[in-house]
Amino acid sequence: MDATADRPWTRSYAPGVPATIAEQTGSLVDLLTDAARRFGPRVALDFFGATTTYAELDAQVARAAEALRRLGVQRGDRVALVLPNCPQHVVAFYAVLRLGAVVVEHNPLYTAQELEHQLTDHAARVAVVWDKVAPLIRGRGSVETVVAVDLSSALPRLKRWALRLPVPKARAARAAMTAPAPGALSWAHLVDAAGPLAADHPAPAADDIALLQYTGGTTGTPKGAILSHRNLRANAAQGRAWVPGLRDGEETVYAVLPLFHAYGLTLCLTFSVSIGATLVLFPRFDLDQVLDAVRRRPPTFLPAVPPIYERLATAARKRGVDLTSVRYAISGAMALPPATVELWESVTGGLLVEGYGMTETSPITLGNPVSPARRPGTVGVPFPSTEIRIVDPEDPSRDRAPGEAGELLVRGPQVFAGYWQRPEETAAVLLPDGWLRTGDVVTMDPDGFVTVVDRIKELIITGGFNVYPSEVEDALRRVPGVRDAAAVGLPGERGGEEVVAAVVLDDDASTDPEAVRAGCRQHLAGYKVPRQVVVVADLPRSQIGKVLRREVRDRLLAER
Repeated sequence: MDATADRPWTRSYAPGVPATIAEQTGSLVDLLTDAARRFGPRVALDFFGATTTYAELDAQVARAAEALRRLGVQRGDRVALVLPNCPQHVVAFYAVLRLGAVVVEHNPLYTAQELEHQLTDHAARVAVVWDKVAPLIRGRGSVETVVAVDLSSALPRLKRWALRLPVPKARAARAAMTAPAPGALSWAHLVDAAGPLAADHPAPAADDIALLQYTGGTTGTPKGAILSHRNLRANAAQGRAWVPGLRDGEETVYAVLPLFHAYGLTLCLTFSVSIGATLVLFPRFDLDQVLDAVRRRPPTFLPAVPPIYERLATAARKRGVDLTSVRYAISGAMALPPATVELWESVTGGLLVEGYGMTETSPITLGNPVSPARRPGTVGVPFPSTEIRIVDPEDPSRDRAPGEAGELLVRGPQVFAGYWQRPEETAAVLLPDGWLRTGDVVTMDPDGFVTVVDRIKELIITGGFNVYPSEVEDALRRVPGVRDAAAVGLPGERGGEEVVAAVVLDDDASTDPEAVRAGCRQHLAGYKVPRQVVVVADLPRSQIGKVLRREVRDRLLAER
């Protein structure tokens, strides 16, 4: 009997990719301990040229864990991290885990109101934060102790000295990196004063909670996804298995994605450590900083999003910067245009493949094979040890016929345990037999390649017909003069919803809203054509570049 009969996608795997991964029995802390043992002298972190070896990183984590223990952090406690990408972020992440405590990642660019909700929800008493945002944290939620991190202290000595020059440019650069944090403790002072954590301090177990990752901000109130050490280790192992050409202890990974996001966290904080890679850290994506780093320490593996690939490839070609060191690139979080794949691969000679995931799955569940078998335009096939079903969104017990669109369900070792203190919302997405409802409408071809049609929660229902926003947006972008677009449903004059589009025009475009609607009629049924087109200067996006349709809808409603 064909062992792949129920999993046709395994026939499309790149050579050497297994159908399953081994069960993960250790913790994330073990990944770092093992990397320090195997690759101690190797550079683990590079921050604008300042380097930290794996042996040094392991030692810093031990001291930071002891410093946090002295602040009263115990097993099971939540500790808030509100940090951009920097060496201190990596150290704090593993130090919290070493104590058996739970990391809660936060976006340092959030407003006080957004932070207030999350800090209240998880009730962390200790927060390790970027000193520039420390005033937003103190006194919010249950936070009693704020530990401030000065990003500039991690810079190379010469760069630190340059920031202190009495010239406007140096003052502006310093102000962008650090600020006084009255009332907060100093991270550097706490760690320097601490000895290493006792070796016999109880270590976390595989099924302990490692991370609360907040999600749902585009569809409702953010809620904390509970991810265990086993979940996150499994996804790192799946990622490692997916790219058999990687060489442990020899790769260089660029952290241009934020570590506080599920995508950046797994690909950079856990996966990279699991293969003993050098992680080059960027506080934010800055084209000039990335190109400077390419000359200093060329990347070999790059996880990013489509706009970053397009901008980086275009700039590298224009400036004559060599990107051929990048053998593998993984794209996620939004659709990857085939034109971007063609551009990137023509500049680098490496492969760019698209993946699919969500915070609740640690986050990756599907990916295009890292081989000529990849299919641009799809999100690929299930990862090793991952099962999928396509079902009726109204009745997930009923499977759709082959080729028919339906809701994607996934099951595997990377699937989360539920939402923090939200049993009803957990029950709504996590079925009793372990299947997770993704809320995404997809189709699957006979070879197991999946194409995302749209999100159920963003479905527009007009005149009794279902309209998928991405279908409308694809048609809008095909209209000459339209650079970008977002389609949402707004209340109609006669009840129900009507399709409304926000569009960004090219700088020199003379296109008017009626011309845009006329262009859409060439590609869409009449009920799908936007009833109204609003020209905007830009579209709101998440930290990793995804258009936030909910915010677009709110803005359009406010203008009405």
